[in-house]
Amino acid sequence: MDPTQVPTFEDVLKARDLIQDQVHRTPVITCHSLNEISGCELFFKAENFQKVGAFKFRGAYHAIQCLSEVEAQRGVVTHSSGNHAQALALAARMRGIEAHIVMPVTAPQVKRKAVAGYGARIIDCQPELESREAVTEEVLKDTGGTFIHPFNDSRVISGQGTATVELLEEVRDLDVILTPVGGGGLLSGAVLAVQGIQPSILVCGVEPQLADDAHQSLKIGEIQPPRPPKTIADGLLTALGNLTFAIIKDGVQDILLVSEAEILQATRHLWERAKLVVEPSGAVPFASTLRDDFPFRGKRVGIIISGGNVDLDRLQFKQS
Repeated sequence: MDPTQVPTFEDVLKARDLIQDQVHRTPVITCHSLNEISGCELFFKAENFQKVGAFKFRGAYHAIQCLSEVEAQRGVVTHSSGNHAQALALAARMRGIEAHIVMPVTAPQVKRKAVAGYGARIIDCQPELESREAVTEEVLKDTGGTFIHPFNDSRVISGQGTATVELLEEVRDLDVILTPVGGGGLLSGAVLAVQGIQPSILVCGVEPQLADDAHQSLKIGEIQPPRPPKTIADGLLTALGNLTFAIIKDGVQDILLVSEAEILQATRHLWERAKLVVEPSGAVPFASTLRDDFPFRGKRVGIIISGGNVDLDRLQFKQS
């Protein structure tokens, strides 16, 4: 499939058929305690139990499997702060090809160690998007590899959409689905799945107040650049791409915002009440349900937990 074209629901179904033997069909978790805290009936699609600990394996593995033999022999290149990096590194190893990963020097050590452990080559860059892209261009010139964008790639988006397909196959009559949003791969994949299976379900993204470029993009109607990285939700620091934004602007009800304190509180609740090890980025959607202004109180809410790769040396819960 053409990685530069906006994918369809049919592409998501094709991706599911291609990857289902290698991705985990992750569980849907419910927790009475968290239902009481939020005032909603919550269904957590636990992608923290996916290979590499994140939904990103779905899109990365699908993209790798779509490569021709000639493309595969040249290896693959990407830039990522962590979860896509791990996913592409593992997917490349499974196909027996090289992976060159451009990673910000600020990326959590737990994610950098995992990428190296999967056998990929790590090339350092600064955390700003401009640095990521500039270093990636140099690596592409040096290696001749195929670029697999972390989210703005139809093969990746289609793969990510399979998580929502599985959720909708298991849980009926949801009112809304929430996902975190950074580059928009997971959110746009969710839109495609909902449109193809049950269009009456609302789809909303959630992001940190300190990284609200997707919220602003949807509000203004054109892609806005990300702020300088400040949020604890390190996986949500990238801007939307033209493919993801094309899907999001037509299929997303709203993009909700949460504070840093709310993200930490949500992460702690998931750990303590549901016994789910979730990274802050993955806790962002649940954090929105704890706010007084949450617009779907009393509804059946599907939440995709994006990942569970936590750097324990960096995560500090407020002591009570």
